[in-house]
Amino acid sequence: MNIATKRSAAKLERRAELLTAAGELFGQQGFSQVSLEDLGARVGISGPAVYRHFPNKAAVLATLLIEVSEKLLSGGQGVAEAGGTPAEILGKLVDFHADFAFSSPEVIRIQDREWGNLDAESLERVRDLQIRYISVWAHQLELAHPEESASDARFRARSVFGLLNSTPHTVSGPGSKVSARKHLLKRLALAALLAE
Repeated sequence: MNIATKRSAAKLERRAELLTAAGELFGQQGFSQVSLEDLGARVGISGPAVYRHFPNKAAVLATLLIEVSEKLLSGGQGVAEAGGTPAEILGKLVDFHADFAFSSPEVIRIQDREWGNLDAESLERVRDLQIRYISVWAHQLELAHPEESASDARFRARSVFGLLNSTPHTVSGPGSKVSARKHLLKRLALAALLAE
């Protein structure tokens, strides 16, 4: 590996560290309470050094939410493309989303409360990605419930997102308790999706 390649790899790694730190700090303290100095300190660099990776704090937030939304869409599409019955695919989508929710509760908090800090272009991009992700679920719901409308399918999907996204914030305790609650949450979510 040559020097330029090593530098590029190190820069990408630092950028990823900054995004992880931003997810933690913005989620815990709120976007407005975190400075670039705080962000840099979390990964062991100065605040001004953050500018080598992002032009400003708003760009960090936008990148974080866009990349998370892209990851969810890509993962959801992958689950659907792997095939199965609508009920099987919905079960796998629940597993996928619950795993995300339990591993990234701070990011979900950020998605819930920091929309107003996104510029118009980034907000439009995040919304588009989220609408497309909902559509992955809604398509399977339309197949599972052919008697219902497309609007009903989106309502079911959004309702289950509310369940999956909010519950990890309230689950604490030893690992076995969290695991049991996560398992129960998945069952509840799938039951809501498939209920007549």
